[in-house]
Amino acid sequence: MNEIIIALLSLAGTLGGSLGGILVSSKLTSYRIEQLEKKVDRHNRFAERIPLVEEQLRMAGIRLDRLEGRKHEGTPN
Repeated sequence: MNEIIIALLSLAGTLGGSLGGILVSSKLTSYRIEQLEKKVDRHNRFAERIPLVEEQLRMAGIRLDRLEGRKHEGTPN
């Protein structure tokens, strides 16, 4: 009878330890995914701003060309 009780307690301990490990691992994985999502969001905001910066730079170049008296291709004068 003692062997059965010891076996059941061992089973309970093994199950408890396994489930605890799975929960901790799951929390860590969720945390890491959340951090990666934040990085992707920052990257996407940066990627959205690049075309705006490029357009502003192009317009600044056109204005500079006009101030210097040069013709810029593709712009009406």
